[in-house]
Amino acid sequence: MHDEGEDLVIDHLYIERRMTPLNLYIRTATRDQAEQAVLDYGQAIRDLAVTNIFPGDLLLKNFGVTRHNRVIFYDYDELCLVTGCRFREIPQAEHDEDEIRAEAWYYVADNDVFPETFMNFLGFDPHLKEVFIESHGEILTAEWWRGIQHRLRDGELLEVLPYHRHRVRVFSSL
Repeated sequence: MHDEGEDLVIDHLYIERRMTPLNLYIRTATRDQAEQAVLDYGQAIRDLAVTNIFPGDLLLKNFGVTRHNRVIFYDYDELCLVTGCRFREIPQAEHDEDEIRAEAWYYVADNDVFPETFMNFLGFDPHLKEVFIESHGEILTAEWWRGIQHRLRDGELLEVLPYHRHRVRVFSSL
């Protein structure tokens, strides 16, 4: 920043859209608004994935709701490439005690991701959990993420639409 006579010149400026953290939004939203936000949250994760971005931390507080009720990811400190992650299923436990341990009883590398555990950290009530799973349940599987990785590595350009497909009708004179 510097001044040029009577003008104050800002050389570089970061701005952010004002948003309500998704976890807070869901607490005060109507049932319909909360359902729509959960659906848009899942779509935001999908959109990030097909652009080779894995948020690292899928907690609701890392996503915000805009004044137009769109869910946006805004916490960039744990970003990594989807193609750089190793999406795994949790191995079968050999002993009952393994299931109740506080820490993982199996080896976990820095780039290991276990999608089946995502739901444990989201804090959805039972109804919103059901809404999420019904529309976006495959996000909770390593297989889905590995499929996205495969398509990205093959150079496929995956489509991200800035609108809901069912709300737009394309007319053609052909």
